[in-house]
Amino acid sequence: MAATNLSSTASSGVDELLFRNDSVSLCLLVNRRHRTLRIVDFRAGPTPSKRSFVLSAAKREGVEKIFTLVERDEVPTWTRLGFTREGSIPGFYKRSDAWILGAVVSEMTSRLRASGDGEEGGGGDDVAASPAVLLAERTIARARRLLREAEGRPLPAIKIAPASGVELRRAVAAAQRAGRALTGFEPFGRDAVRTGYVLSARGGFTLHAAWEMQSCFGNSFLEILCPPRHEAERLATTAAIGALCERLVEEKAVSTFTFAPADDQELCAALLANGFRRSAVLARHLVVGRARKDAILWAKKLVAPEA
Repeated sequence: MAATNLSSTASSGVDELLFRNDSVSLCLLVNRRHRTLRIVDFRAGPTPSKRSFVLSAAKREGVEKIFTLVERDEVPTWTRLGFTREGSIPGFYKRSDAWILGAVVSEMTSRLRASGDGEEGGGGDDVAASPAVLLAERTIARARRLLREAEGRPLPAIKIAPASGVELRRAVAAAQRAGRALTGFEPFGRDAVRTGYVLSARGGFTLHAAWEMQSCFGNSFLEILCPPRHEAERLATTAAIGALCERLVEEKAVSTFTFAPADDQELCAALLANGFRRSAVLARHLVVGRARKDAILWAKKLVAPEA
């Protein structure tokens, strides 16, 4: 018998699905905004029933992208189940990386049907030649040109202040109406504690941002609500991200990571200017406005982990 539970918070945008039987023990975090599903696996092993549970849940919940974070020794398990290694989050577990393995639900389903017997085979390391990676590389090249063109231009002074949950929700609603929201500040992990900020600069620039931290590992997931649209906003966003990283260091975070659309050269330039590095490319991972987009995962080491 499989045990299935559903728990959700109306304001979080994420539902938690729990599946458990003699061979499978899974927690599935369903992000309604981006229509993604993160798999938290409590029982190692490439059992076909594990993939069946995940795919059936994804189809039932209207999910388009599924992914999981694992340590290195679990990577072969997920590639045998048909997932693609999309990259890693450096230092996610303080002294070791988290590897991201993902699959687009429609593509995995088509491959399983074509195989006839339900054996997917390895998703492998085809990520290097994927359209998402090629798009990311072009965007990063353009972002580097933007940085060279803006070299020597001063960054504006940034004011940073705490933002309440009510303020963040209002900002998200406004950004969604404008079709500019990159996030709704939904939880990335389980039992996450989220801290919100509003950053401002002269000229009317305002940026809402938030992070969640796992203090046991020292990592942090950083999100900004809206990307810059032009050079002035890019310079202000660059300064704002720098201020957020300084605050994260004060909060004892060892590393941080964030997602950005793979076609957004302005935001990519702001992250590159702050020392972030591309560490993963995730196919069809974000929804911005009405468009589904590939994503770049950007990561930065803030301080060396304590011994």
